[in-house]
Amino acid sequence: MALSTHTTTSGFLLPSIHSAPPFFTQQPHPTSLSIATDQWIQIILKYARHRRLFTIRVQDAETPGNVWDEILRNERINRKLLPSYLSYIFTQMVSRKVAAYDPPKQDRSILIYWRLPEEWAEVLYEWVSSTANMNTIMTFYEITDPPIESPLSALPIPLLRQAIAILAKSNRAQIIAIAEGEGVRFFPTTIKA
Repeated sequence: MALSTHTTTSGFLLPSIHSAPPFFTQQPHPTSLSIATDQWIQIILKYARHRRLFTIRVQDAETPGNVWDEILRNERINRKLLPSYLSYIFTQMVSRKVAAYDPPKQDRSILIYWRLPEEWAEVLYEWVSSTANMNTIMTFYEITDPPIESPLSALPIPLLRQAIAILAKSNRAQIIAIAEGEGVRFFPTTIKA
């Protein structure tokens, strides 16, 4: 069987390596393992962006019928990614800072950075500017569940917190305690002459 690309039902284009049976097995040779793991990381990041997914769990490789099936399984060649290999991929993603364990202090679920926290900080700041919310206090809920869908819709709170922390370092945001819990105030940037 020749290796070929494949378009999933969601419209995601899988690379031809996804048709290779050994791709689904953690390879014993370090170079082969490194190449395959790099490919898996790229597929996971691109697929997460394609579907706007923020988390993946080891059990997604164990349980059929979830949103990750399109990439973690290949029924055409009767292969699936083993949970132990997915766990290894998680460690590599976290070490490369394209993911973080979520919740912390466990290794079976990660938060995927298909946009880095620094990129989310800029997206957040641009969105706040475009919605005329500078100098107003917004709840996390107002940001992640706005009345009109935005690039920040359904953004996980841990990722939102990281983006706000990045903006706070440059004096563009400040977390504030409010009656509903926590809010954030955004500040316009000052232009230096």
